[in-house]
Amino acid sequence: MRKFILTIVLAFVSNAFFAQAAFDQFEGQDDITSVIVNKKMFDLMSKVKMDSSDKETMQYFNLIRKLDNLKVFTTTSVRATADMKTAAEKYIKTGGLEELMRVNEEGKNIKIVVKSGTTDAKIKELLMFIEGGGKEKETVLMFLTGDFDLSEIAVLTDKMRIPGGDELKKATKGKK
Repeated sequence: MRKFILTIVLAFVSNAFFAQAAFDQFEGQDDITSVIVNKKMFDLMSKVKMDSSDKETMQYFNLIRKLDNLKVFTTTSVRATADMKTAAEKYIKTGGLEELMRVNEEGKNIKIVVKSGTTDAKIKELLMFIEGGGKEKETVLMFLTGDFDLSEIAVLTDKMRIPGGDELKKATKGKK
């Protein structure tokens, strides 16, 4: 019985570490632009004095209190795109994520997958992969963790000017 419990605990712990380290390989590569925001930064950002009369700003600050980690990687490199696609597909298969949306338009492939949080309406993890978007054929890999509503993400993408924000807005329209 102890071995069984130990195995279960190790499976959950290793999955949590895998989630955080799954995309670390893309940090610091010359042909990949990366933006990494950790829990400490979200905590500091949420303590900034704000104008409480601005509804969108209030939504933004309420959301960042719920976030743990944000990783955004962009590239125009064919090699890096292939590596990012492989890593994303592997994580989707092993991470227990569910497909939320898939779009193929004008040579741009978009996939948004999520892992449910504390309730069905909450999201624990969101992964967005955009391959071949725009005139520059830019690829975007975004990984976000926390305990948030999907409908809140549009505010984050606007305020932080996250690549792929328009695709996330489309995915969140009508979702509550």
